[in-house]
Amino acid sequence: MSTQLSAGGAEVTVDQENGCRISSLRIDGTELLRQGPRYGCFPMVPWCGRTAHGQFRDGAAVHQLPINQPPHAIHGFGRDAPWRRARAGATEAAFTYDLTEPWPYPGRVTQLVALDANSLTLTLGVETYGDSFPAQAGWHPWFRRNLGAGTGTGEDVRVDFAPAWQEERGSDHLPTGRRIEPLPGPWDDCFGMPDGVDVTLTWPGALELKVTSRAEWVVVYDEQPEAVCVEPQSGPPNGLNTLPQLVTPVDPLEISTTWTWRRLS
Repeated sequence: MSTQLSAGGAEVTVDQENGCRISSLRIDGTELLRQGPRYGCFPMVPWCGRTAHGQFRDGAAVHQLPINQPPHAIHGFGRDAPWRRARAGATEAAFTYDLTEPWPYPGRVTQLVALDANSLTLTLGVETYGDSFPAQAGWHPWFRRNLGAGTGTGEDVRVDFAPAWQEERGSDHLPTGRRIEPLPGPWDDCFGMPDGVDVTLTWPGALELKVTSRAEWVVVYDEQPEAVCVEPQSGPPNGLNTLPQLVTPVDPLEISTTWTWRRLS
């Protein structure tokens, strides 16, 4: 079962049974997201990217997560679980997912999806049912590198952003903790944007899409020929260990991203 939203030439499909991912985003009939059950745009929750060896510490307790990309745990549990649709209209919908084992803390995640003619806004909230716990949240969209012959100039997408720093990546694909000057791609890297994420993707002659968020962390991944990923998130990879953000009964975690597009033809 999926949920369809539409507004002014934009169409969104949310596959709540498959990790509440945005399985399709079409602008004037052109699909922007890589297709397939592992792709689209999925929420990363209750952590983002890799957690070193699947372990994180909360006070004196050390928790072990399933190793789903050896030797690390990656991208959270939300993308693999069915979510429940709480409400849906023509242009907005809300979905929920309960955190359960093997995540060691009970809680609830809510995703809001809001579409209008020129933008899509996604919001994730993480609440606790009891004790405080560290968490992260964000999104992993797979944007098509090329929209196909006859769409604009037919050229590959161009990615433009001006990060303040790049997290140095170690041989284990985890940040070393050292901030460096941004390097040229290809990337599978985390960048800091302290004034908020602001990344522009341009398919020449077809469409410009701007990914923004008040969050200051973004991972850019463009090592595959089919797609480019621009991932706003509440903290860096391995952040459960290096930059934990506590979800408390009075202070839930909340993050939003807005994708705004402009037609170039």
